[in-house]
Amino acid sequence: FDPRHYAGTHHYGFPKTGPHRLRFLLESVKDLRETLKKKGSTLVVRKGKPEDVVHDLITQLGCVGVVAFHEEVREI
Repeated sequence: FDPRHYAGTHHYGFPKTGPHRLRFLLESVKDLRETLKKKGSTLVVRKGKPEDVVHDLITQLGCVGVVAFHEEVREI
């Protein structure tokens, strides 16, 4: 979870993610984790700037061959 998604935006200072969207996201992540657990896997969830969190995870894991991600589409 990137804390920048929960602060005011440059568009009128409204939060990018309000309480209803946050609840939906948390419930979705919880459901995904439970589904993966039933299949013998897990879900790593972290809070922080992705550029820092991904770096820290790679450092912790040691041997990482590939990292894939997507960038948020932004309106102009």
